Amino acid sequence: MNFDFSQEEEDFIKEVRNFIKEEKLKDNAEIVFAPNREADATTKVDSAPRRAFMKELAKKGYLGMSWPKKYGGQEKDGIYDYLLNEELATVGAPAPGKGVGSIGQTIIRHCSEKLKKEFLPQILNADIEFALGYSEPGAGSDLASLKLKAEKKEGGWLINGQKTWTSSAHFAEWYWLAARTGPDQPKHKGISVFLVPMDDPGIEVHPIETMGEHHTNGVFLTDVFVPDEYVVGEVNKGWIYICEALNYERFTFYTIGPLENKFENLLELVNNLKRDGKTLKEFPEVKNKIIELAIDVEKAKVLQRKVLSVAIKDEVPSVEAAIFKLFSTQLSQKMANTAMDILGREGLFHKDGKDAIAEGKWEWSYRGTVVDTIGAGTSEIQKNTIAKKALELPL
Repeated sequence: MNFDFSQEEEDFIKEVRNFIKEEKLKDNAEIVFAPNREADATTKVDSAPRRAFMKELAKKGYLGMSWPKKYGGQEKDGIYDYLLNEELATVGAPAPGKGVGSIGQTIIRHCSEKLKKEFLPQILNADIEFALGYSEPGAGSDLASLKLKAEKKEGGWLINGQKTWTSSAHFAEWYWLAARTGPDQPKHKGISVFLVPMDDPGIEVHPIETMGEHHTNGVFLTDVFVPDEYVVGEVNKGWIYICEALNYERFTFYTIGPLENKFENLLELVNNLKRDGKTLKEFPEVKNKIIELAIDVEKAKVLQRKVLSVAIKDEVPSVEAAIFKLFSTQLSQKMANTAMDILGREGLFHKDGKDAIAEGKWEWSYRGTVVDTIGAGTSEIQKNTIAKKALELPL
């Protein structure tokens, strides 16, 4: 594996960093850029600043870089999408997200010309945002068990049921919704995907605040009618589209910058904070813990580069991605736990408290990293993937 970027890629990184430097001079920079944010940057930034930042990304031509030119893209290698997201994640900025990645690419591959003309230009111009309607109260990691019902009617489908953990539902315009259309078929073969406007009167959005202060939602759908023309691809082939859509995120989801930032913050803390007249780094037990974390961060970086090395070859890095996701999220949790152990009772102060060390970052991180091990596939699901696909162990 060659982990070095080409000269063109290095030039692009410099270009993005210059763009970020200019954006940080704007009045809303403190809202848009927040590297200490412990939850999804896209959903924690207020709507107007986030939208404005997405518009700037669109003006720079950073949206849909790997799309075909026929649909407004530049046909660049997917590595450029990753490099953009890595730089944005490192400074805590909102990333282009699912509209450009999983949803846009799936529309290009499988949707009608009508849907392509309606949605693709809006995505590239940052005029639209989507929510993913996958998880349900009884169908999270086992997504194929979803029960949201879509019943065939003249000219369309009538949808009833509930979704949960829909993180963008409170600001998105459209719902990328998976529903059961073939109740008598095997569970993987009776699913379809629909495009549904979020302002439909039959949709109710109820906020859910996680322990990490991440805003997600429960969504209830009552007699929501969706015309046939807003079915994605073919009826009952939704499972294929869902799996493809998730694979499109391989270049962008697995960034390492935020983890490296977190370690640097902890290192700065132990280099400067004193106990009994000595800095924390002078205590052998603290020094040993920091050394162990430094080694783990380097391991995580190698695992992340393995994901890229497979994805760049147009292969699906399912095992590599599972290993990195499992290791990196547990490492982030380990780092928060270590920081709390080092800080003792003073580390328990909430970020809103006036005496909070490091503005309460580590207490917040302690809560937020629990959510990280659940989102985008729980640690248990990642272990199942590794066991089945890499080790050929029975599940």
